[in-house]
Amino acid sequence: MARRKGLIAQILDARKQAKKLEAQAAARQHRELMAEQKRQEAEAHREAMQAEAAAKKAEAARLRQEAQAKRLADQAATKAAREAIQRERAEERRRAADTRAKAQKAATSKRLAEREAHAGKLMEAEFRTDAIGMRVAEYAQLLVARNRSAAAATLELRAALSNGSPTAFVERLQHVLAQSRYPEGLTGKVAGHYDPASQELLLEYELPLQDVVPTVVGYRYTAAKGMVAVPRKEPEIKKLYGDILARLTLRTIAEVFDATPPDLVTGIVFNGYVSTKDKATGRSVRPLLMSVGAERDKFAVVELDEPELDPVLCLRSHLNAIVSPHPYDLEGVRPVASFDLSKYKFVDEMDVLAGLDSRTDLLTLSPGEFEHLIRRLFEARGLKSWVTQASKDEGVDGVAVNEDPIVGGLCIIQAKRYSKIVGLEAIHALAGVMDHKRAAKGVLVTTSWVGKASRDFAAANGRIEIIEGRNLKHMLKEHLDLDVLIGLEKLPPGWNRADLE
Repeated sequence: MARRKGLIAQILDARKQAKKLEAQAAARQHRELMAEQKRQEAEAHREAMQAEAAAKKAEAARLRQEAQAKRLADQAATKAAREAIQRERAEERRRAADTRAKAQKAATSKRLAEREAHAGKLMEAEFRTDAIGMRVAEYAQLLVARNRSAAAATLELRAALSNGSPTAFVERLQHVLAQSRYPEGLTGKVAGHYDPASQELLLEYELPLQDVVPTVVGYRYTAAKGMVAVPRKEPEIKKLYGDILARLTLRTIAEVFDATPPDLVTGIVFNGYVSTKDKATGRSVRPLLMSVGAERDKFAVVELDEPELDPVLCLRSHLNAIVSPHPYDLEGVRPVASFDLSKYKFVDEMDVLAGLDSRTDLLTLSPGEFEHLIRRLFEARGLKSWVTQASKDEGVDGVAVNEDPIVGGLCIIQAKRYSKIVGLEAIHALAGVMDHKRAAKGVLVTTSWVGKASRDFAAANGRIEIIEGRNLKHMLKEHLDLDVLIGLEKLPPGWNRADLE
């Protein structure tokens, strides 16, 4: 019996040992599986990281290639443009040289022919005197010799505007004006800007310098003194120069009116400049000698072919032009201001002061009431002013005009009834409207304040004035005797509550 129990115990021990070995084998197999799994995961992660790094490297290489290709393309385009400009300039110089050579050759041939045909110094003096007389006579015929075929370009100009833009319209007009022929020394060079809204053309004309006027009347030959120039009297030189400038002005305006459709161009602003050097400083200057705003109907009554027409008197008295009192001395003038107020849509005036007491908070006013209050303020300062309609006003809240002929002009007004800072974009918008309307000045009036960037921009522009809340309060008190309030919740740095209360 004891032996049987021992055998059973051995069998049980053997089974326990077998189970233990099986468990140890299973555990070892599990550890091996886990280790293999971790190794595979680590390998997969490493491969993913390598693939990601390779992708980034490939993307970086692609971006570098694209940047390099773009840089090369830009360089090629710049080089091509530069070479095109150089070729164009070289061609222009060649054509100009050919033209000068032909003109010089023709002039030389003419002089030689005249000298051969008229023997002796007396005949030479007569020839030279006649040449000066012909030159002066050509100047006197500038109006009669204007380009009378300019009217044939009306349809071309209308098509240029319809199919292109105001710029295309002006470029086509310049081409038409270039067909006009001038005496030697006069170029007829003109630049322009067309405003479809006002139907006005702004022309900048390059007037000739004083040297176009012959300083001698003619030549006289004597055996004792030889060939002697007969000087022209200084008052006659100055008068002749002013007459030439006036005739060029009237001729250009006439050719433009002839070439442009009446329903597209109703008025012309002509500014005539000369390009020269300031003898006191040596710097380039461009004084304005002639400025005129010509309406088509008023210009139409001028008889340009009439020999008795005085072009200077026509400009001064009939067209109210601003003419330099001393053009020969290059004494500049201010450009004429010509404004068509009909292009603004004005609203009826509102007597906003009747509803205000002495302690009204401006922030409680409606936008319309505030705009009319600003209108009254500008009127109290001696300007004519209007409030524009709220829709389609192009950023214009009001228009004021200073009728002083020297310092006056059109003023664009923006009224901002704000309780917080007015952003820089408002100042940029005002500058854009000023340029579009060709205004002399722009004023932003606000119940609040602007930032440093806005003040810097206004200072750099030179034609923008900013009236902030505390200054507006003082101006209302000074000019309208209104002691108003501005209830700003937050004050900008440097302001005191007493400034607004």
